[in-house]
Amino acid sequence: MTLPDELRNEEPSKLSVQGVSKRFRSRGHLVQALDNVSLEVGEGEFVCLVGPSGCGKTTLLNIIGGLEHADSGQVLADGQPITSPGRDRMMMFQESALFPWLDVRGNLLFGLKLKPGLRRKERLEIADFYLRLVGLERFRKAHVHELSGGMKQRVALARCLAPNPRVLLMDEPFAALDALTREQLYGDLQHIWQERKKTIIFVTHNVREAACLGDRVILFSPNPGRIREEFKVGLPRPRDINTVELARYSTSITAALKGHAVGEPREVAE
Repeated sequence: MTLPDELRNEEPSKLSVQGVSKRFRSRGHLVQALDNVSLEVGEGEFVCLVGPSGCGKTTLLNIIGGLEHADSGQVLADGQPITSPGRDRMMMFQESALFPWLDVRGNLLFGLKLKPGLRRKERLEIADFYLRLVGLERFRKAHVHELSGGMKQRVALARCLAPNPRVLLMDEPFAALDALTREQLYGDLQHIWQERKKTIIFVTHNVREAACLGDRVILFSPNPGRIREEFKVGLPRPRDINTVELARYSTSITAALKGHAVGEPREVAE
């Protein structure tokens, strides 16, 4: 597969999270969601964030995406502060959020409106390239209701990749899928990452999923969310989630997670 020339010049981004803290109001009280979180993510690195519910993983992802603002600290992309959403960062959610009135290719073409200056022929070439990349080229005229859950998530992934972002932010994108579909998508995502080398930050509750996909697994503690440990996964790719070697990593991460999974929502003074 050959990528159209218009999308060959984007390099992956380097991210720097510097002392980020965030509070939310809950039932009349302020609750500390993130507390002085700092994290460096290299260009083209695949980093997974793991932790119990309410530990601030998605909040941090939203701040990196520019969808929320930190109360203190900052996030830099290649040295520039992130203050709002941008074409260089695309978010993929647990739900595919596809437009049901558009066919598969139409959903990708809609996303390509974020890329100015492209002629229609170029947009079609780019859409077809990414549909081939996710194995759905022959379904380009299908509508959303005709697709399985796994196929919908493939379309959502292709739509995120089509504008050629420098950073891909993924918030539990496979959580609602059955085990067999998830395993297939683990292989697909690793292939796509090796092909395109995007910087990826991936939020999950599934420790084995994190060990399968990530170069590093970042472990968050609960309430308030802080980074407690980091695990580097040194296994070659592509990885099979069912191997003994990967199970050893996930066992170590799970043990650490249980050790830190003690916490209550911390109220802070206004």
